[in-house]
Amino acid sequence: MRVLSTAILSGCLLSAGLGMAAPGLAAGAETLTLYSAQHRQMVDGLTAAFTRQTGIAVRTRYGEAPEIASQIVQEGAASPADVYFTENSPELVLLDEKGLLAPVAKSTLAEVPARDSAATGNWLGVLAREDVLAFNPRLIAENRLPESLLDLARPEWKGRLAIAPADADFLPLVEAVAKLKDRDTALAWLRALKANAQVFDDDEGVVAAVDRGAAPVGIINNYYWARLHQEKGDATVSRIHHFAGGDVGGLVNVSGAAVLKSSKHQAAAQRFLAFLVSTPTQTTVAEENVDFEYPLARGVKANPLLRPFDQLDPPAIAPSALGDDQDSAKLLREAGLL
Repeated sequence: MRVLSTAILSGCLLSAGLGMAAPGLAAGAETLTLYSAQHRQMVDGLTAAFTRQTGIAVRTRYGEAPEIASQIVQEGAASPADVYFTENSPELVLLDEKGLLAPVAKSTLAEVPARDSAATGNWLGVLAREDVLAFNPRLIAENRLPESLLDLARPEWKGRLAIAPADADFLPLVEAVAKLKDRDTALAWLRALKANAQVFDDDEGVVAAVDRGAAPVGIINNYYWARLHQEKGDATVSRIHHFAGGDVGGLVNVSGAAVLKSSKHQAAAQRFLAFLVSTPTQTTVAEENVDFEYPLARGVKANPLLRPFDQLDPPAIAPSALGDDQDSAKLLREAGLL
C-alpha cells in the first residue's frame, strides 16, 4: 500500500477520494460511518457481521491511512466519521494528540494487552503484525542473512536489498530505530539504505521482487508474504526471516481503532470497537485466509501460516511510543527517500 506521511499530507482532503461502501443498509437503522485504512475484504466482512449481530448499519469510507487521518484533522468537530480503523498506530497517535478521540470503554480495553493500546485509553489495538526480512533462498541462504536490520546499511548489501520507504508500514520502523538508537543513527541508516536498495512503491512490490529473484532480501510486514503465499501456494519461492534478540527488525506494531469525539453515535461506535476485539471476531479473522495479522484478544491463536506470537522476539517499544509519523517523514526526506 503506497502512502505518504501524515505530516506531508496534513493539508489534504479526501472528500472526493474516499471510496464509499454501505451494502444492505436497513431503512431507518442506526448507521455508523467508518473511516477505514484497513484491507477492504476483511473490513467488509467484519462490518457485515456486525450489522447482522447488532442491527446497526455501517457505511465505510476507504482510503490511505495518513490521508484519512489528515482529513479527520481538517474536519475536526464537524467530521462525519464515528470510527477510524487503520493499519498502523501513528495515525491514531496523531488524532489523539489533536484531542479528536473519545475514551475507549474500559471493558473493551481490557480485552487486549494494555501495551497494545494508547496509554491515554483513547484508541484500541485490534490486530498486530511483525516486521520481517523476506529472502529468496535461491539467491541467499538464511544463515547468511544479517543478524540485525541495521546491518543492511553495510556496503556488501548494495544492490541486494528491496524497500518501500513511501509505504506507511515503513514509517513506524524508522521511528523505532530513532527511538531505540538515536536520530543520527536512524538518519545514517536511511542514507545507507538509499545507496544500497532498490526502491518499490509498496510492500507488495518488495515481496514480489524478492520472490521472482529481483533482489535477495526485502524489508516487509509479515502479512504481505503470507498473502503472497496464499495466492501462489507451493510456487512461492521466497521465505521470511524473523530477527531475534529484540532487534529493531522484529518490530511488532498494531492495527487499531478509535471512536471520534465528534461522533453522534457514541454508544454504537463503542459497540463496534468491542466487536472488533471480541473472541468470536478475532477467531474468525485468525482462521480466515484474508488478513494474516495476529489477533490481540487473549487466548486467540494466530493463523497457522504465521509463527506463533509467543515465539516472536520484538524490541521493547510499545506501539503508542512510535510517535505520529512526523519525525519519521522528516528523516526519510533528509535521507532522500521521499
